[in-house]
Amino acid sequence: MLKKKVIIAISGGVDSSVSAWLLKKQNYQVEGLFMKNWEEDDNKNCSIKKDLYDAEKICDQLDIYLHKINFSFEYWEYVFKNFLYEYKIGNTPNPDILCNKIIKFKYFMNFALKNLQADFISTGHYVRCKKIKHQFYLLKGIDKNKDQSYFLYTIKEKQLKKILFPIGGLNKIEVRKIAKKLNFINAKKKDSTGICFIGKKNFFEFLNKYLSTKSGDIVDLNGKIIGKHKGLIHYTLGQRKRIGIGGILNNNNCKPWYVIKKDIKKNILIVAQGKDNPNLFSIGLIAKNISWINYPFNLPNICSIKTRYRQKEIYCKIKLLDNNKIQVYFNSPISSITPGQSAVFYSGSVCLGGGIIEKKINI
Repeated sequence: MLKKKVIIAISGGVDSSVSAWLLKKQNYQVEGLFMKNWEEDDNKNCSIKKDLYDAEKICDQLDIYLHKINFSFEYWEYVFKNFLYEYKIGNTPNPDILCNKIIKFKYFMNFALKNLQADFISTGHYVRCKKIKHQFYLLKGIDKNKDQSYFLYTIKEKQLKKILFPIGGLNKIEVRKIAKKLNFINAKKKDSTGICFIGKKNFFEFLNKYLSTKSGDIVDLNGKIIGKHKGLIHYTLGQRKRIGIGGILNNNNCKPWYVIKKDIKKNILIVAQGKDNPNLFSIGLIAKNISWINYPFNLPNICSIKTRYRQKEIYCKIKLLDNNKIQVYFNSPISSITPGQSAVFYSGSVCLGGGIIEKKINI
């Protein structure tokens, strides 16, 4: 009987490496694929060469063939340009979500299934796929601290049928133990954090290379000028640190300042004091570009929501506005709702889907 062929995305990290080993252990025909998604312009901060070296070492050790492909053009056109546009209009985008949608589960998936004749693709994400009554569902990873379902809500059920997530049922400690036992070169390699194309570079210096910035006034809720900002792209809603107005004379109550609004037309940054300030909180939101994993989707009366990756879920109610937009009301107010970020919905462990936050509904 012929083995089913799996192409796994090998990044050079420990998660995809252990995933590849688990797939071999499950008797699949496994091949790796290393994706270059960004043309490095700074050799000092270049991590791609190191990642490729680690990927090659792991594949040699596991005796699996490693394909290499460059998706830098696709990343630039469909992920990075969107990232810049969102910042330009005052939003705070999450490019990792779009990278998963466009690069991993479109271009990589199509290349593996069509060009390499794979039966499945695989990644090292901490999520699970489960078949329930003839339907495939995306479930949270067992490791609550590493669950990555928030970043994968744009996947469709028909894609889930062709994707394997080998480490979704493990926690990170177990994955590292396996890597150590196998003497993997990357067993102690740190997890990649932040936005992939920025790496160790200063985030705002990087942004300034692509977007023009103009300083302007920082004002309080009464419209009083209390400082100068360095350009609105450098700030996000709910931000507390690096605003540059600590200790000003308006600060009689000694509470820290938070960003509550960015007025792009007037080039004004609006701030308020105290983490409990009502202006920071929202009772709901409007989301666009809605993507449900299982379709047709019947809106639940109540489900739970995350409006950022590390946020604790809270219950909410959803109202359909049109095919691509929804209105959401929370059971209790949420702080720092940020346009451009994603709202992701859950029913227990099942990820239902999500959308891009367009605007918040104030208290």
